[in-house]
Amino acid sequence: MAKILINDGIHPTGLKMLQDAGHDVSTSKIEQSNLPSELPAYHAICVRSATKVREDLIKLCPNLKVIGRGGVGLDNIDVQYARENGVKVINTPAASSRSVAELVFSHAFSVSRSLHKANREMPVEGNTQFKGLKKSYSSGVELKGKTMGIIGLGRIGCEVAKIALGVGMKVIGSDISGQNKEINLEVADISLSYTIDNISMDDLLAQSDYISLHVPSLDKPILGDVEFGKIKDGAVLLNASRGGTVDEDAMLAALQSGKLASVGLDVFVGEPSPRVDILNNPNISLTPHIGASTGEAQENIGIELANQLIELLK
Repeated sequence: MAKILINDGIHPTGLKMLQDAGHDVSTSKIEQSNLPSELPAYHAICVRSATKVREDLIKLCPNLKVIGRGGVGLDNIDVQYARENGVKVINTPAASSRSVAELVFSHAFSVSRSLHKANREMPVEGNTQFKGLKKSYSSGVELKGKTMGIIGLGRIGCEVAKIALGVGMKVIGSDISGQNKEINLEVADISLSYTIDNISMDDLLAQSDYISLHVPSLDKPILGDVEFGKIKDGAVLLNASRGGTVDEDAMLAALQSGKLASVGLDVFVGEPSPRVDILNNPNISLTPHIGASTGEAQENIGIELANQLIELLK
């Protein structure tokens, strides 16, 4: 039996799996400042993004065998130090892919039909300015026939590709692997295969009507002034990956110039306090980093995390 601290929550299904496997599981939140004194009693800790597991904390925990991250990113864990000192680090990269991909398209549809604007103005002016609002928002576009450029062809990027193909879009990608990516599509009871062309970043920027980012945290933005200068005029940017992957000043300048028609954002540089000028920009559809926040994704994360912990703590 191992002692496991679930410090940032877990779905009840995952919790039950761990308890049924005979482990002593605590779901009582321990504040970051108290972890150095309390975590040494545990064999494993599971976190989301709130709790930080850094080198100085790991050093104090000789009993620690596993650090689990419910989600994809490992930015809040000193992974290399942990692994060098015999502590396994696990995450759940596959569990939330579909939820994030569907949110990307929530933003894509929203900006394409001005839903993010209409939903703000209809409660205020819909009763008195209905015809004017109808005229204002009658220049939407269909996604069918447009080109979706996906930067990063990992699990989430491939899920975005599947939805894009289902909508009738052309799909291209740019990935550091340099290889084309084959994906499988399930349509009713029919299975189809499709190959995504992996092209250069410059070609993707020039050809894409919609650009969706699916890359990990980087030392510098992947899209800045130079890259925005290469995009197709009137393109749409969608970012549900990580804050910092886009230079926000350059993005706002591209919106101002018309290089970008609109933007859908789920992630921000200043989380949890994004820039006010971004939040107030009428051409940006906004969500508060909820890509993986669906009931299905949370259950999948809990199950995937529990399965790994049970295996590693045998």
